[in-house]
Amino acid sequence: MPIAAPALCAGIFDVDGVLLASPHEQAWRDALAGYADPAAFTTAIYQADVAGKPRADGALAGLKAMGVAEPESKAVAYAESKQTRLEALIAKGAVTAFPDALRFVQAVYDLGWRLGVASSSKNANAMMKPIRLESGVRLLDVFSANVCGRDLAHGKPDPELFLITASELHAEPRDCFVVEDAPAGVEAARAGGMAALGVARLHDTRLLKAAHANLVVTSLGDVDLEELKAGRLRHKAA
Repeated sequence: MPIAAPALCAGIFDVDGVLLASPHEQAWRDALAGYADPAAFTTAIYQADVAGKPRADGALAGLKAMGVAEPESKAVAYAESKQTRLEALIAKGAVTAFPDALRFVQAVYDLGWRLGVASSSKNANAMMKPIRLESGVRLLDVFSANVCGRDLAHGKPDPELFLITASELHAEPRDCFVVEDAPAGVEAARAGGMAALGVARLHDTRLLKAAHANLVVTSLGDVDLEELKAGRLRHKAA
C-alpha cells in the first residue's frame, strides 16, 4: 500500500539479493555437507529463516528449520564452513549486480537524495567494490553512509542496523525507505519506523507482504519514480 506523509527523502539499500546476486544461498547449501542433505536447504528456507540475519543467527535458524538434531552445538562450525565456501565462490567471480537495482540507485542518486547501504554481511563491501553504475560512478561512492559488516548488538529483525544508517545519513527514520529482499529485513525497517520496499526476486511476494512491506515489486524498475520524487512509494501504473 502507498505510504503516507511525511515525504521520503533518503534511501537505504540492503546488498545481497537487492543490489547483488551473490552466492550466499549457494554457500549455505554447500556448507551443509556433514550436517544434513544439502538438498534440504531450499530457497524457501533461505528466504524465510536465514537471509538478512547475522551469520551465526542464520546458521542456527537454518539448522532448526531443517530439523537438524542439536543445532546449537553445530551452528558455529556450520557458519564458519559457510564463510569459507562463500569466500571461495567470491574469488571465482560468482557475484553479479542486478541491472534494475543499479538503474534504480542511479535514479534515486540523481534526485539528490541521501543514500545509505546497510548489510550484516562482512563480505558486502568487497563484493560491491568493482561495481559501477551506468554513469561510470562506483557503486560504493554514491552511498554517504555505509554500515556494512559492522559488529552490532542486535541483528535483523531488530532495527539497529537501519537506525544507525539513518543517523549517519542525518535523516529521520520516518523520512527513509529501506530496500530489502528478506522478511527479516522488512521487519527491521518497519520496527525502526521506516518505509519498507520489498523486492521479490525469488517468488516470495507473499513473505514480504506478510512482513508488512509498504510496497512489494518483482523488479525495482516497477517503482514509480515520479511518485518517489514526490516522496511516495508506489507501483508504476501498467
